[in-house]
Amino acid sequence: MREHTVLGHVALGYSPMVDRRRDVVATRLTIFPERPDALATPAEAGALLAALESVWPRPEAPAAGKAMRPLDPVAAGAGTPGSPRPVSLNIASEGLLQAVLASRPGGQFLVEVPAFMAADPAHAPALTALHAAGTVLLIKGRPTKPLAPEVLACFSHSLVDVSEERRTDAANAPPGVRKITTVQTGVRSAAEAEQAFRRGSVAVLGWTFEERATQASKKPVPADVTVVLDLIKGVEREEPVQRLEAMLKREPTIAFRLLRYLNSPAFGLSVEVNSFGHAVMLLGHQRLKRWLALLLASSSNEPGAKVTMNAAVRRGLFMEELARPHNDNEMAGEMFLCGIFSLLDRLLRQPVAQLLEGVPMPERVRLALLGEGGPYLPYLQLVQAVEQEAMFDIREACERLLLSPLDVNVALLKALKGARQVD
Repeated sequence: MREHTVLGHVALGYSPMVDRRRDVVATRLTIFPERPDALATPAEAGALLAALESVWPRPEAPAAGKAMRPLDPVAAGAGTPGSPRPVSLNIASEGLLQAVLASRPGGQFLVEVPAFMAADPAHAPALTALHAAGTVLLIKGRPTKPLAPEVLACFSHSLVDVSEERRTDAANAPPGVRKITTVQTGVRSAAEAEQAFRRGSVAVLGWTFEERATQASKKPVPADVTVVLDLIKGVEREEPVQRLEAMLKREPTIAFRLLRYLNSPAFGLSVEVNSFGHAVMLLGHQRLKRWLALLLASSSNEPGAKVTMNAAVRRGLFMEELARPHNDNEMAGEMFLCGIFSLLDRLLRQPVAQLLEGVPMPERVRLALLGEGGPYLPYLQLVQAVEQEAMFDIREACERLLLSPLDVNVALLKALKGARQVD
């Protein structure tokens, strides 16, 4: 992926698009060129799309006689089991956006178009042509004047920021308010997401995490979570395989999910793993702990936990990729754990300090999770800046770690690709 040198001239941020069922149905990728006038040629835009296609490949051509159906995260059902999640491109540069539109992006890309561009008659031919070709377009913001009917018809959804929302509920829309469905942007909490859905939004953009727990939850820890925690402790002590398998038999669904992860393309094994004992033999105790951590991050049944699980997996893979240039397997494994466990308190509704009492954790990881310093905390802060799509924070974190934009963006796209394979 490093051959895509165009990635060295942008900063990337990402966030999820979440529907009413709290399913993550798409990824939003925000692209900040290093300069407002950078990457404004069709060749440069084409190079950028080629880099992104290494993660989100073009959909296969339809069978003879069947039309290609555009990937729309709401209307076309992307995000249902087995279907690919598309990526919504939020391009923070008019010149680069125009070049991307001229490059005819594939059907796996949703493209966000600012309202001021949609209202400009000069862009109408390009927008109508893209819509006719099957590109899913989203209008970002509220136009200052009504759009021409043929232009309005090009957009599947409107993106409206929380700060600009005028509706109070789904049945009470002021005159002249959107006639197409709404995706709410700027959402930063589960409470804000709930309010957006009550106002009639079909999806929200943002990390809709619950607030951090300050005291232990009164709910008992779910049985499957207890089993995974016991397994992690057993693996840490390198207990005999027979004893670990006995723990696993307490929750057969855990065994099924673990084997599903181990046999996923993201793991890259050349043989199929058919038992827990086989996994220990192939991997050893320490490598297996990585996948138990992934399993723990996906074990919560809390409402809205899907978004947090989605983030935890991506954080772990992202931090692991950031560690790879150091050629230190121990560091890469610990960075993976740091990313995965950084949201465990929100998943299990337990304070961080209390959780760490019951989970074996390397000291460098523990320090980062508690916010007390150590070598991994700056990497975790970089990941959080990328999640918040905060360009200046991303650049500051990169400078602090002596990382180039190319280093960070390659790591991010590899992590997002790996996460798609695990999903």
